[in-house]
Amino acid sequence: MYQPPGFVDSCFPHRVCRLQRSLYGLKYAPRTWFQRFAGYALRVRFTSSRCDSSLFIYQHGTKVAYFLIYVDDIVLTASSTDLLQRIISSLHKEFDMTDLGALNYFLGISVTRDARGMFLSQKKYAMELLERAHMSNCNATRTPGYIESKLGSDGDPVSDSTLYHSLAGGLQYLTFTRPDISYVVQQICLHMHDPREPHLAALKRVLRYIRGTLDHGLQLHVSSTSQLNAYTDADWAGCPVTRRSTSGYCVFLGDNLLSWSAKRQVTLSRSSAEAEYRGVANVVAETAWIRNLLRELHTPLFTATLVYCDNVSAVYMSTNPVQHQRTKHIEIDIHFVRDMVARGQVRVLHVPSRYQYADIFTKGLPTALFEEFRTSLSVRSSPAQTAGEC
Repeated sequence: MYQPPGFVDSCFPHRVCRLQRSLYGLKYAPRTWFQRFAGYALRVRFTSSRCDSSLFIYQHGTKVAYFLIYVDDIVLTASSTDLLQRIISSLHKEFDMTDLGALNYFLGISVTRDARGMFLSQKKYAMELLERAHMSNCNATRTPGYIESKLGSDGDPVSDSTLYHSLAGGLQYLTFTRPDISYVVQQICLHMHDPREPHLAALKRVLRYIRGTLDHGLQLHVSSTSQLNAYTDADWAGCPVTRRSTSGYCVFLGDNLLSWSAKRQVTLSRSSAEAEYRGVANVVAETAWIRNLLRELHTPLFTATLVYCDNVSAVYMSTNPVQHQRTKHIEIDIHFVRDMVARGQVRVLHVPSRYQYADIFTKGLPTALFEEFRTSLSVRSSPAQTAGEC
């Protein structure tokens, strides 16, 4: 540490300045700002969420308010307009902030309200992604991937790996409102370390699919139903290189899709039942987190979570506490599902493969089935676009 040139104190040339405030752009600036904001929130009787460190909750009688902060972007909602205005006035006194009014754009996600609820879209971001790939006028496809097509490690290396990394990362961010591309994007991102021409071709197919569905986004409905439902599936030994399975799940609160995932399992599974059971464990852990979050939001659930799986053996293992030769090798940590079932917090049920919505997160599907499952996930065109078509 030394004094900056031109500002050296002649009396104390070997002393340095003590930093009283964190400067924007430094590594520790975001953490310092968060600590500053968290200290303010606690002073005005907000409590920090244990499930999400960026969430702050205020509850006094029937009055409830929520803060959601990402660096210097804040989303605020409250149970009454009067409470909302008092919090905004308090924020203006404490910080130099701008009130942008009703939520319509947050972290690249557009929010549109209508009579049915809210519509989340990343159309602008998707168009920028297409321009970056020089595919703004490309031909569209109806599905993001090929049926039963697996990406291996063969093929020639791509000429520009930096562009591949950039586009793959961009598609990953696009899955925030487009769960229908989660599986193919997950397959593409598995080869970030050594992208090949077949991987680039798969990436370009996803972009062509995005080109044909630019107006699509995630619809959130106004619903009085508080039932938490989950669908889980696994593609046993689907990876042609490692022979690991791919797990996928989606979680609904009423008609609204809350959470989804497409991920390769970290260990090998000796049977399809084991792969499916690991998928059940993953989604049960996710629903447990959601239940805890809803409890912190003062909207607890009083009914058991329903988990739908299309593998009868996995359903049986979730309720049978007896170990036998075919299940002795399964790690003990994923048997917590049995405890959740025994306590009545979770029910694992069988669902026919025809109605297993989580299939869209584990494999390529025929066009008709893909579009049907996409609609079931509440991924559809924007309300304005739909009204125009009618």
